[in-house]
Parts: sequence; C-alpha cells; structure tokens
Amino acid sequence: MSALKAGSPFPEGVSFSYIAPTPETSSVTACGIPQKLDASKEFKNKKVVLVAVPGAFTPTCQANHLSAYIEKLDKLKAAGVDLIIFIAYNDPFVMAAWGKANGIVDDKIIFASDDNIAFSSSIGWTMEGTGRTARYALVIDNGTVTYAEKEAAKGVDVSGVDAVLAKL
Repeated sequence: MSALKAGSPFPEGVSFSYIAPTPETSSVTACGIPQKLDASKEFKNKKVVLVAVPGAFTPTCQANHLSAYIEKLDKLKAAGVDLIIFIAYNDPFVMAAWGKANGIVDDKIIFASDDNIAFSSSIGWTMEGTGRTARYALVIDNGTVTYAEKEAAKGVDVSGVDAVLAKL
C-alpha cells in the first residue's frame, strides 16, 4: 500500500486496538481490556477524522494537537463528523490514559494504538528511525478518503483541527 490521497478508498483489513470507554474504566488508573476496532468496517458508513501523532503525552501532541481538537469537538460534530480517532504507536493502555487525562471518558474521541505502527507503515507515514507514527490527518467519508495530509515538520499545519475543519 502507498500513501493515501483524496479519492482513494480507505484500505481493507485495517484495525486498531483500543479500550472502549465505560463507567468502570473512567478513572485514569482503570485499565480495561483492549479490543480491536475494525477501521475498514467502521469507516464504510461514517464520516471519520483520523489523526495520527508521534506519541501520547508528548509536548506538541498534547499542547497543540489534541487540545485544539477537544476545544472544537462541537464544530467537528456540526460539520457532520461521526467519529474522531487519535492513533499513535503507544499501546492501548497509554492511549486510553491519555484520553482520560484530558477529560475524555466517553466516545467523543477514540484513543487507539496503531499496533506496531502497521497502518502508518503501510501508507509510508512514519517517523523514520523512531518506530513512531508520523503526524498526519485523514478524513474518510463513507469509506473514501477525502483529505490526507502528513506534516512536513513538527507543526500542526495540515493535521491540526483548523486545517481539517476547512476541508469538511
């Protein structure tokens, strides 16, 4: 598989690991049980914003990326977004804790692991030599990619919420 671009179908066989939010797992110290999110299936009938970051709790990802998406959740939903997913190389336990530490204890944003950076590697969007996902954003509308941009540097110019909102 190669890098995705607008007009491409979202690939088959893509899954991520995540811990579904429940009242029992709402505490940041509650672990939960990881499960698979069949992205290929889930994305067929929804408008999805998928954001990849190099790592949970890292400075740019926390301060400039996730916080802006949380601030503009209502605008994303008003633009017809059904599902917002943040992925990183981190395991699903760390990703779940990142969400809970930011006050997301429901399914407003799903925090998932790109297990072994399999998906990001398959599209060629990783941080070379680090074993981490690159910073990028995809919009998938009913199984078709309508926006796909990878950051060239450490900023959030093309993967930040404002860039994504402008393309919805």
